[in-house]
Parts: sequence; C-alpha cells; structure tokens
Amino acid sequence: QVQLVESGGGLVQAGGSLRLSCVASGRTFSSYAMGWFRQAPGKEREFVAAISWSGGSTYYTDSVKGRFTISRDNAKNTVYLQMNSLKPEDTAVYSCAARLSYRGNSFYIETREYDYWGQGTQVTVSS
Repeated sequence: QVQLVESGGGLVQAGGSLRLSCVASGRTFSSYAMGWFRQAPGKEREFVAAISWSGGSTYYTDSVKGRFTISRDNAKNTVYLQMNSLKPEDTAVYSCAARLSYRGNSFYIETREYDYWGQGTQVTVSS
C-alpha cells in the first residue's frame, strides 16, 4: 500500500503561483511513477502532468505546458507541481497518483493506469 498526502493548495490571484507537494509513505517511493490530476466542479477528472520514477521523463497536458513543472525528490518521498501564471480555469481539486513502474523513463497519463490516489488539495484562482 502507498499513502499519498497532498498539500500546498489555496486561493491565488490570476497570474500568481503555487507549489503543490505530495508526500508518499508505505512503499519504496522511487519505484513509483507519479502523476497529477485535477477535477473542476461538474467536470471529469483530467490529467495534468506525469513523471517517471527516475525523474528522467515528464509529460504535460497542453493547457499547462510552459506554466507548470512536475518534479520529484525520491530522498524525501515527495513529488511537486510548481504552477506559475495561474489562470481561473486552473481552479480545481488537484490530486496526485502513483503506480508501480519497472521502467525508469515510463510515465502514465490515464487515470485507470494509477493504483493509488491522494485525497486532493483545492486550488482556486481568482480573476
């Protein structure tokens, strides 16, 4: 089992920045590929960013490319999502997810590919 706890959400004005953190516990974090997803009210959960267990590969949905950066610190069992130039349409509950991965540079972008999920943290961007 892997437990995931997100933090760092909050209320920010458009154009501002936030850094989300997701701390994992329970198993060897460095063996898990990680992802960030978000869900806005009345909408389906959508993929935001993913990172391989090695950290060598990352992938972003088009709407956040150039604004968001995913990274990880395996020594701290933590994955981050740095969000810059935030827009009102980024408002959502952001959740991190984990799945065991045997390939150092593999990442995953579908919700069904992940085995463990955090509870989420609310991000609200005001205009």
